[in-house]
Amino acid sequence: MPRRAYGNGMNAGESDNDRPLLALLIRLLGIAGLATMAALIKFASERGIHLIELLFWRQAIAIPILLVWAMLSGGVMTLATKRPKAHLARGLYGLAGMVLNFGAVVLLPLAEATTIGFSAPIFAVILSVILLKETIGVWRWSAVAAGFAGIIVIAQPGGGHIPLYGALVALGGAFMIALISIQIRDLSRTEKSLVIVFWFAVTSSVCLLPVVPFVSKAHSFEDWMLLLVIGLAGTFGQLGITLALRYGQVSSVIVMDYSSIVWATIYGWLLFAMLPPATTWLGAPLIVAAGLIIAWRERIVARNRFADQRGAAGT
Repeated sequence: MPRRAYGNGMNAGESDNDRPLLALLIRLLGIAGLATMAALIKFASERGIHLIELLFWRQAIAIPILLVWAMLSGGVMTLATKRPKAHLARGLYGLAGMVLNFGAVVLLPLAEATTIGFSAPIFAVILSVILLKETIGVWRWSAVAAGFAGIIVIAQPGGGHIPLYGALVALGGAFMIALISIQIRDLSRTEKSLVIVFWFAVTSSVCLLPVVPFVSKAHSFEDWMLLLVIGLAGTFGQLGITLALRYGQVSSVIVMDYSSIVWATIYGWLLFAMLPPATTWLGAPLIVAAGLIIAWRERIVARNRFADQRGAAGT
């Protein structure tokens, strides 16, 4: 599932590198890659490949790709870091998030798992109050309420078409995405995106490696190709959504993230003969609208803060 940093790294002023249309295109392609990965994870799980093994190969395959990327963009030493403890924490939280988000894809229909995952910005607002002591206005609190209403419509606790356990796993994954976003915000002050992604892949692979022999089994050539494509799609998807932020602001490119519901619906129909019921289409707009309102308010807050800082510097 897509790994997004809502409200993070947002610049109030325009950058010399700003190319908004290119940013939107790259983000769209990145989301397509992550949506493809999610669909193949569900497909691989139904073929009997264990979740832990899926997690391991998703990350392990990324490491050589990221090493090549680093060599082409300045050398392997560009991956050096002076914050190993912060990367270790990000890796452990990220691994927990991957378990929950991959688990949601396995337990739920693709469209529902994807839609509930859109609640990450809602949790980001709540965490910003608890952890960052930010002041949240009526717009964002209203968005939080609308988003949770959408989740209830989709999950229909006690009588819905999806298992409550799966919905709770998906919500846990969205919560972890929000929590990880705060970590990435801190890491991004000193670390490049490639460094963050690389050390996450290394940390999670090392943690998973001792468990893999106990859950893996002999695979056919088709299964190995499936694992390879999962790793490639996930890596290029993650790099795509990260690279998009070089050319556009989070609040601008975030709208492309919601295209994943289209991919999830298409893959659900093609691979699993499943289409979302009416309740999903009723709840999804509430969750999407909540995320867009939060992004819009984040941008306004960032602009106002930037204007205040310029005004203070000019006095």
